[in-house]
Amino acid sequence: MIFNSLGSNYNFKFVVSSLFSFFPKKDRKKLKFVLEKKYGGKAVLLYKGREAIKLALELSGLPKGSKVGVNGFTCYVVYQAIVEAGYKPVYLDTNGQSLNFDIKNLEKHKEIKALIIQNTLGNPVDIISIKYFCNKNNILIIEDLAHSAGGSYGSGTQIGCVGDFTALSFSQDKIIDAISGGALIIRNKKFENLSNGIKYEKLPLGSQIRDRIYPLLTFKIRKSYRLGIGKMLHFAVKKLNILSNPMGAIANIKYHSLSNWYASMALSSLENLDSQIKHRREIAKIYIKNLSENLLSLGVIKNCDLSTNIRFPIFIKDRVGLIRSLKGNGVFVSDIWYDAPVAPFKLIGRTGYKGECPKAEIDSKQILNLPTHINVTEKDAEKISALINKWLNTNQK
Repeated sequence: MIFNSLGSNYNFKFVVSSLFSFFPKKDRKKLKFVLEKKYGGKAVLLYKGREAIKLALELSGLPKGSKVGVNGFTCYVVYQAIVEAGYKPVYLDTNGQSLNFDIKNLEKHKEIKALIIQNTLGNPVDIISIKYFCNKNNILIIEDLAHSAGGSYGSGTQIGCVGDFTALSFSQDKIIDAISGGALIIRNKKFENLSNGIKYEKLPLGSQIRDRIYPLLTFKIRKSYRLGIGKMLHFAVKKLNILSNPMGAIANIKYHSLSNWYASMALSSLENLDSQIKHRREIAKIYIKNLSENLLSLGVIKNCDLSTNIRFPIFIKDRVGLIRSLKGNGVFVSDIWYDAPVAPFKLIGRTGYKGECPKAEIDSKQILNLPTHINVTEKDAEKISALINKWLNTNQK
């Protein structure tokens, strides 16, 4: 069975480490050191990536009500972080199936005071023109690396090493996976000392327990799904609220200091970052080689060797039909990133979105993301490609 998410980054070794290992207290300090060296700034360790985005905006000192540019194909929690920090989101439409805004869309909004760069699914933006525009118009840059940690803009420029702030997420199924966690890297020195007065909430014990057992539960679900046991287990743990959820309850964003256990898991994931991204690029290239070009984004293909390829997007009108067909063959890809310009669709009514991103709306209706994680082998990718091609041949007649 092949899943897009649901503990996609975990193997048996990771499960054992999450349950039984006792980590030295120095791991938290070590994680800060590694991140500060990698991204060139002061690191603040937090429990969620959304906490990092909110903190970056609050530290910026921009007047309340200032406008913040955000990719018009993103997650609700990014909107939530902007609003809770006291600012107004401005949605920038995508430039087609690259899933990122481009400089033409950005140039229409010189009124924004800060810009969040997402690099959707790891696919990098044109950072040179965007950086020039932001410098010229005195716009702060926040790089959101939830999809793109370890990726590159090209010409030796690492994603995360351009902006005033860099926000990281260590949530489940992300590139750096510690089940939960995040960090803010304060790269602009004038904001460094402002972070010293952060007031942290205590992380509930229940959240810590759910996170700790999440790798074990998802490992068991995936391994026994074909037998029917995994499906029942998945239903039961969700019903009992035992399974950790990356979105969680959409409550107010509060700051939580990242504990040593999460820091240790993040360090372990960082150690394997290069090999993981190499694997994802190899899987992406198999999809590119085998799938019909009518399904593919030229921008994604072009940037494959720069991108983290956290998911590989294809675009198809009858998405529901293809999802159903793949499910019948043991491939589960129904968790759409993203099903609305500000996803999930069920929450878009809260965002004030008013049709600003027509291209993103089209993308969100047609996108289907294929898995690239470590539990997908080259043979799996070839099998998935063959299943899609077979379905296309049958349904295009």
